[in-house]
Amino acid sequence: MASSQKCLGKGSCAPGPVPKGKIRLYSMRFCPYAQRTRLVLTAKGIETETININLKEKPQWYLDKNPLGLVPILETSSGQVICESAITCEYLDEMYPEKKLFPSDPFAKAQQKMLLEDYSKVIPLFYKIPMTRNKGEDVSALEAELKEKLSKLNKVLVNKKTKYFGGDSVTMIDYLIWPWFERVEAWQLKYCLDGAPELNNWIVRMQEDPAVKALKFSADVHKVFFTSFIEGKPNYDYGL
Repeated sequence: MASSQKCLGKGSCAPGPVPKGKIRLYSMRFCPYAQRTRLVLTAKGIETETININLKEKPQWYLDKNPLGLVPILETSSGQVICESAITCEYLDEMYPEKKLFPSDPFAKAQQKMLLEDYSKVIPLFYKIPMTRNKGEDVSALEAELKEKLSKLNKVLVNKKTKYFGGDSVTMIDYLIWPWFERVEAWQLKYCLDGAPELNNWIVRMQEDPAVKALKFSADVHKVFFTSFIEGKPNYDYGL
Protein backbone atom coordinates (compact mmCIF):
# COMPACT_ATOMS: atom_id res chain seq x y z
CA MET A 1 0.00 0.00 0.00
CA ALA A 2 1.40 3.41 -0.97
CA SER A 3 2.53 5.63 1.88
CA SER A 4 0.17 8.32 3.09
CA GLN A 5 1.21 11.79 2.09
CA LYS A 6 0.38 15.28 3.33
CA CYS A 7 -3.23 16.19 2.74
CA LEU A 8 -4.29 18.11 -0.34
CA GLY A 9 -6.50 21.16 0.18
CA LYS A 10 -8.03 24.09 -1.69
CA GLY A 11 -5.96 25.23 -4.64
CA SER A 12 -4.08 21.92 -4.94
CA CYS A 13 -3.64 20.29 -8.33
CA ALA A 14 -5.89 17.37 -9.14
CA PRO A 15 -4.02 14.06 -9.33
CA GLY A 16 -3.72 12.42 -12.75
CA PRO A 17 -5.63 9.35 -13.88
CA VAL A 18 -5.42 6.21 -11.75
CA PRO A 19 -2.74 3.91 -13.23
CA LYS A 20 -4.16 0.95 -15.15
CA GLY A 21 -4.99 -2.01 -12.95
CA LYS A 22 -4.55 -0.01 -9.73
CA ILE A 23 -7.03 1.45 -7.30
CA ARG A 24 -6.84 4.84 -5.60
CA LEU A 25 -8.08 5.62 -2.11
CA TYR A 26 -8.95 9.17 -1.07
CA SER A 27 -8.54 9.22 2.67
CA MET A 28 -7.65 11.20 5.78
CA ARG A 29 -5.08 9.68 8.12
CA PHE A 30 -7.14 10.01 11.30
CA CYS A 31 -10.62 9.31 9.90
CA PRO A 32 -12.13 6.14 11.42
CA TYR A 33 -14.45 5.69 8.43
CA ALA A 34 -11.52 5.79 6.00
CA GLN A 35 -9.65 3.44 8.32
CA ARG A 36 -12.30 0.80 7.62
CA THR A 37 -11.38 0.84 3.94
CA ARG A 38 -7.66 0.96 4.69
CA LEU A 39 -8.00 -2.10 6.95
CA VAL A 40 -9.69 -4.06 4.18
CA LEU A 41 -7.11 -2.97 1.59
CA THR A 42 -4.29 -3.93 3.96
CA ALA A 43 -5.85 -7.27 5.02
CA LYS A 44 -6.31 -8.24 1.37
CA GLY A 45 -2.87 -6.98 0.30
CA ILE A 46 -4.32 -4.78 -2.46
CA GLU A 47 -1.81 -2.41 -4.04
CA THR A 48 -3.23 1.05 -3.49
CA GLU A 49 -2.41 4.65 -4.23
CA THR A 50 -3.49 6.79 -1.26
CA ILE A 51 -4.29 10.49 -1.47
CA ASN A 52 -5.16 12.32 1.75
CA ILE A 53 -7.66 15.17 1.69
CA ASN A 54 -7.89 18.30 3.85
CA LEU A 55 -11.51 17.91 4.95
CA LYS A 56 -11.75 21.48 6.25
CA GLU A 57 -10.41 23.06 3.04
CA LYS A 58 -11.53 20.56 0.41
CA PRO A 59 -10.17 20.97 -3.12
CA GLN A 60 -12.80 21.69 -5.79
CA TRP A 61 -11.58 18.75 -7.86
CA TYR A 62 -12.39 16.46 -4.93
CA LEU A 63 -15.91 17.88 -4.58
CA ASP A 64 -16.38 17.25 -8.30
CA LYS A 65 -15.66 13.56 -7.66
CA ASN A 66 -17.77 13.37 -4.50
CA PRO A 67 -20.12 16.35 -3.93
CA LEU A 68 -20.61 15.26 -0.27
CA GLY A 69 -16.88 15.88 0.26
CA LEU A 70 -16.51 12.88 2.57
CA VAL A 71 -13.81 10.24 2.79
CA PRO A 72 -13.22 7.48 1.97
CA ILE A 73 -13.80 7.15 -1.74
CA LEU A 74 -12.26 4.65 -4.10
CA GLU A 75 -11.45 5.47 -7.72
CA THR A 76 -10.63 2.86 -10.35
CA SER A 77 -8.47 3.21 -13.46
CA SER A 78 -11.67 3.27 -15.53
CA GLY A 79 -12.88 6.33 -13.60
CA GLN A 80 -15.48 4.61 -11.40
CA VAL A 81 -15.95 6.30 -8.00
CA ILE A 82 -17.27 4.38 -4.97
CA CYS A 83 -18.30 6.29 -1.83
CA GLU A 84 -19.33 5.41 1.77
CA SER A 85 -17.01 3.33 3.94
CA ALA A 86 -19.09 0.15 4.30
CA ILE A 87 -19.90 0.18 0.56
CA THR A 88 -16.22 0.61 -0.39
CA CYS A 89 -15.35 -2.37 1.84
CA GLU A 90 -18.00 -4.60 0.28
CA TYR A 91 -16.91 -3.51 -3.20
CA LEU A 92 -13.29 -4.47 -2.41
CA ASP A 93 -14.40 -7.84 -1.04
CA GLU A 94 -16.24 -8.61 -4.29
CA MET A 95 -13.66 -7.19 -6.70
CA TYR A 96 -10.74 -8.90 -4.95
CA PRO A 97 -12.25 -12.26 -3.93
CA GLU A 98 -8.96 -13.69 -2.64
CA LYS A 99 -9.17 -13.83 1.16
CA LYS A 100 -12.89 -13.08 1.41
CA LEU A 101 -13.81 -11.11 4.52
CA PHE A 102 -17.59 -11.34 4.33
CA PRO A 103 -19.01 -14.85 4.86
CA SER A 104 -20.12 -16.65 1.70
CA ASP A 105 -23.31 -17.85 3.41
CA PRO A 106 -26.07 -15.28 2.66
CA PHE A 107 -27.60 -15.48 6.15
CA ALA A 108 -24.23 -15.09 7.91
CA LYS A 109 -23.51 -12.07 5.68
CA ALA A 110 -26.94 -10.60 6.46
CA GLN A 111 -26.23 -11.06 10.19
CA GLN A 112 -23.03 -9.02 9.86
CA LYS A 113 -24.90 -6.28 8.01
CA MET A 114 -27.65 -6.22 10.66
CA LEU A 115 -25.03 -5.89 13.40
CA LEU A 116 -23.38 -3.08 11.44
CA GLU A 117 -26.74 -1.30 11.21
CA ASP A 118 -27.07 -1.51 15.02
CA TYR A 119 -23.49 -0.35 15.52
CA SER A 120 -24.02 2.70 13.31
CA LYS A 121 -26.34 4.01 16.07
CA VAL A 122 -23.49 3.72 18.62
CA ILE A 123 -20.92 5.75 16.64
CA PRO A 124 -22.44 9.25 17.24
CA LEU A 125 -22.02 8.77 21.01
CA PHE A 126 -18.25 8.28 20.63
CA TYR A 127 -18.13 11.88 19.36
CA LYS A 128 -20.95 13.41 21.38
CA ILE A 129 -19.54 12.57 24.82
CA PRO A 130 -16.06 14.15 24.49
CA MET A 131 -17.43 17.13 22.57
CA THR A 132 -20.16 17.76 25.16
CA ARG A 133 -17.62 17.27 27.96
CA ASN A 134 -15.32 19.78 26.26
CA LYS A 135 -18.10 22.41 26.51
CA GLY A 136 -18.24 21.80 30.26
CA GLU A 137 -21.72 20.23 30.02
CA ASP A 138 -23.06 17.17 31.85
CA VAL A 139 -22.46 13.91 29.97
CA SER A 140 -23.93 11.40 32.46
CA ALA A 141 -27.03 10.61 30.34
CA LEU A 142 -24.87 10.14 27.22
CA GLU A 143 -22.45 7.92 29.17
CA ALA A 144 -25.32 5.75 30.41
CA GLU A 145 -26.56 5.39 26.82
CA LEU A 146 -23.12 4.41 25.51
CA LYS A 147 -22.60 1.90 28.33
CA GLU A 148 -25.97 0.31 27.55
CA LYS A 149 -25.17 0.04 23.83
CA LEU A 150 -21.69 -1.39 24.50
CA SER A 151 -23.25 -3.89 26.89
CA LYS A 152 -25.50 -5.10 24.03
CA LEU A 153 -22.44 -5.41 21.78
CA ASN A 154 -20.72 -7.39 24.56
CA LYS A 155 -23.79 -9.68 24.70
CA VAL A 156 -23.42 -10.47 20.97
CA LEU A 157 -19.98 -11.95 21.70
CA VAL A 158 -21.27 -13.77 24.82
CA ASN A 159 -24.13 -15.36 22.85
CA LYS A 160 -21.95 -16.29 19.88
CA LYS A 161 -19.26 -17.77 22.16
CA THR A 162 -16.65 -16.77 19.55
CA LYS A 163 -13.47 -14.68 19.71
CA TYR A 164 -14.67 -12.22 17.05
CA PHE A 165 -18.00 -10.90 15.86
CA GLY A 166 -18.08 -13.19 12.83
CA GLY A 167 -16.55 -16.31 14.38
CA ASP A 168 -13.12 -17.43 15.57
CA SER A 169 -11.16 -15.38 13.04
CA VAL A 170 -11.30 -11.71 12.00
CA THR A 171 -13.94 -11.02 9.33
CA MET A 172 -15.43 -7.92 7.72
CA ILE A 173 -17.65 -6.92 10.64
CA ASP A 174 -14.64 -6.73 12.99
CA TYR A 175 -12.85 -4.30 10.66
CA LEU A 176 -16.02 -2.22 10.26
CA ILE A 177 -16.45 -1.89 14.04
CA TRP A 178 -12.78 -1.59 15.08
CA PRO A 179 -11.65 2.01 14.31
CA TRP A 180 -13.64 3.67 17.13
CA PHE A 181 -12.34 1.17 19.68
CA GLU A 182 -8.77 2.07 18.69
CA ARG A 183 -9.67 5.59 19.86
CA VAL A 184 -11.52 4.92 23.16
CA GLU A 185 -8.48 5.63 25.32
CA ALA A 186 -7.50 8.80 23.44
CA TRP A 187 -11.09 10.07 23.55
CA GLN A 188 -11.27 9.26 27.30
CA LEU A 189 -14.10 6.73 26.94
CA LYS A 190 -12.40 3.55 28.16
CA TYR A 191 -14.42 3.58 31.42
CA CYS A 192 -17.59 3.02 29.35
CA LEU A 193 -16.24 -0.50 28.66
CA ASP A 194 -16.01 -1.44 32.35
CA GLY A 195 -19.09 -3.69 32.20
CA ALA A 196 -18.16 -5.35 28.90
CA PRO A 197 -15.49 -8.03 29.55
CA GLU A 198 -15.93 -9.92 26.27
CA LEU A 199 -15.71 -6.69 24.30
CA ASN A 200 -12.50 -5.85 26.16
CA ASN A 201 -11.12 -9.30 25.25
CA TRP A 202 -12.07 -8.64 21.62
CA ILE A 203 -10.15 -5.33 21.71
CA VAL A 204 -7.02 -7.12 22.99
CA ARG A 205 -7.31 -9.73 20.21
CA MET A 206 -7.91 -7.12 17.50
CA GLN A 207 -4.75 -5.26 18.52
CA GLU A 208 -2.79 -8.35 17.42
CA ASP A 209 -4.36 -8.52 13.96
CA PRO A 210 -1.70 -7.78 11.28
CA ALA A 211 -3.83 -5.20 9.40
CA VAL A 212 -4.80 -3.41 12.65
CA LYS A 213 -1.14 -3.36 13.76
CA ALA A 214 0.02 -2.01 10.38
CA LEU A 215 -2.33 0.99 10.52
CA LYS A 216 -2.57 1.68 14.26
CA PHE A 217 -1.78 5.07 15.76
CA SER A 218 -0.88 5.33 19.45
CA ALA A 219 -3.39 6.78 21.92
CA ASP A 220 -1.11 9.83 22.27
CA VAL A 221 -1.19 10.54 18.52
CA HIS A 222 -4.97 10.06 18.37
CA LYS A 223 -5.33 12.40 21.36
CA VAL A 224 -3.32 15.20 19.70
CA PHE A 225 -5.37 14.97 16.52
CA PHE A 226 -8.73 14.71 18.30
CA THR A 227 -7.92 17.73 20.48
CA SER A 228 -7.11 19.77 17.37
CA PHE A 229 -10.35 18.49 15.76
CA ILE A 230 -12.49 19.48 18.77
CA GLU A 231 -10.86 22.93 18.80
CA GLY A 232 -11.88 23.38 15.15
CA LYS A 233 -8.31 23.36 13.84
CA PRO A 234 -7.75 19.74 12.77
CA ASN A 235 -4.06 18.95 12.29
CA TYR A 236 -4.43 16.46 9.44
CA ASP A 237 -0.68 16.22 8.86
CA TYR A 238 0.30 15.67 12.50
CA GLY A 239 3.37 13.47 12.75
CA LEU A 240 4.45 13.75 9.10
